[in-house]
Formats: sequence, structure tokens, C-alpha cells
Amino acid sequence: MNAIIITAPGGPDVLRYQTQPQPQPAAHEVLIRVQAAGINRPDVLLRQGKYGGSGDVTGSVPGLEVAGIIEQCGAGVTRWQPGDAVCALLAAGGYADHAVADARHCLPVPAGWTMPEAASLPETVFTVWHNVFRRGQLRPGETLLVHGGSSGIGITAIQLAHALGSPVLVTVGSAAKARACEELGAAKAINYKDEDFEAAGQAAGGADVILDMIGGDYTPRNLRLLKDDGRLVFINAMQGGKADFNALDIMRRRLTITGSTLRPRSADFKAALAAEVEKYVWPLLVAGKFRPVIYRTFPLAEAAEAHRLLESSEHIGKIMLTVGA
Repeated sequence: MNAIIITAPGGPDVLRYQTQPQPQPAAHEVLIRVQAAGINRPDVLLRQGKYGGSGDVTGSVPGLEVAGIIEQCGAGVTRWQPGDAVCALLAAGGYADHAVADARHCLPVPAGWTMPEAASLPETVFTVWHNVFRRGQLRPGETLLVHGGSSGIGITAIQLAHALGSPVLVTVGSAAKARACEELGAAKAINYKDEDFEAAGQAAGGADVILDMIGGDYTPRNLRLLKDDGRLVFINAMQGGKADFNALDIMRRRLTITGSTLRPRSADFKAALAAEVEKYVWPLLVAGKFRPVIYRTFPLAEAAEAHRLLESSEHIGKIMLTVGA
């Protein structure tokens, strides 16, 4: 098969288009002929050798989400058949024309969605559902603040929270991104380049849940923005994992600090999460309450260019790879 290989930890140029042996599905897996794959921040960290617990990444195929057609089912697979169109969450291996996935981590391609649109779902939807609605326990009527509102995670969090009855505040870095987020349902988009997000967030009433991928000096500001009993949920720390804050204030206001990373979780955990997502999120897709936002697609062989675009943060929505015809 054709695949993108990490030839050494480093910048986008370490991604090379090469021929590799095609994987074979185990008893609980399916082999997918990939038609589209999503580009995500963890892919960049993996390429750089900075993804926690990834070890030596040389020779690895990145890619955490795909959509395509099942070509082969392992002996223990009962739900799926060859020919079924699915999108799937992977631990790795999505930047290729074939990938294996745990059958329990596959979901049907929503009716009327293209393969790139379907492939844009698993990593972001699984991440947002678990972190915002399970760890963050966001309830209807509570306010969610999302940093990086125009990212793949951001557009997903805006739409799911809005559809389930929560007002959403976001931070963005341009007027165009602010408009895009508000069109998707955000109640207010704060351009952090023009105004202090903490002051603007306080003026908007604060937040019950904050989804943060920034870390660093955002942390004490986030904690001050939380309402009493609020929850701060980390999914990344792009400005660093260390921060100073007042533990006594956490106690007095009964704040919760939590977070998670999806890739190292067990297959059973991801299977249970997939079942929840299919039960609670897929009906929103069918009802048209969530729409994909694809910023740009690249052919598989141009994965390095896709990574450069992602790292520029110019995009609004998802960056995707297309595979084959």
C-alpha cells in the first residue's frame, strides 16, 4: 500500500510518501480502503516525537481518523460487512490507502456526507464528547468557553454544545474566525489579539466549563473566569504544562481541574465512547444540527504541506487528506 511515513522526528519534511506492506485485520478488526483521513494536532506532536508515550516514531504512519469502505472483516466481527462505508477512530495508521481499525471504533458514514466530511468526525467528536460532556459535565443552560474556536475541536465543541442547549464563548485570532464561529452558533467570539479574553469573558458572565488546549499563562486566567463549581478541562498545553494558581481559591470556589488525552486509552474505553457518540451525537448529524467545516483537502502525497498549513493556524475547520480516486 501507499502510506506517509515519519522518517525521523522533526518538521513536516520528515513525512515521506512510501510503499509499505498492507496490514491485515485481526479477529476483532476490519480492513478499510481509506478514501479520506483527518489531520489533527496530535499528528504533529507524533511527527515531532513529542506525543506522550509514543516512543521512537521513526517508521510510524500517523493518522487518527479515516473514512472509507470496508474490504475485509476479521473472524470475530459481526456488525460490519465488506462494502460498508464507515468512519473510524485509529490509534495510528490513517495516512495510507489501507488501514485496520477495531470494529468497535467504527461508525457508519452519515447519509449524504462525503468521505472527507465523515473522516473529519472521529477524533474531534470523540474528544469533545468525552472532555466537554463527560469530564466537564456540561449541562444545558451552562456556558462553555472554548479556546481555539476555529480549530477542528473548536467547531465541533461549538456545534455540539449549541445543539444541546448551552451558550458558547470562544477565543479566536482574527475577525474572519470570529464571524465563522458565530455563524456556527457561538454566542460570542473574543478576538484575543484585540481584547483581553479574561476581561471579555467576565463581561459575558464567565463560564461553567472551559475547554483549553493552550495551558501556560492561560491557566490562572481560565480559573478566574470560571463560575463557582466550574470545570477546567485540558486537552493540550501548547504554551506549556506548568502554571501558577492559588489552590485556596480552587477550594473556596469548588473548582475542578481535569483533562485527558485520547490516543493512549484502552480499546475497551474507546469502544464504549464510540457507542455513546453513536447514541447521542449521530442523531444530531442526521437532524442537520451539526455540519462539517472542511477548510482544505490535500492529496495523501502532500501530507507535509497539510501539516505546514495546520501549524500556521490560518485554517478555519478541518484539514483533510484524500486518498485514491
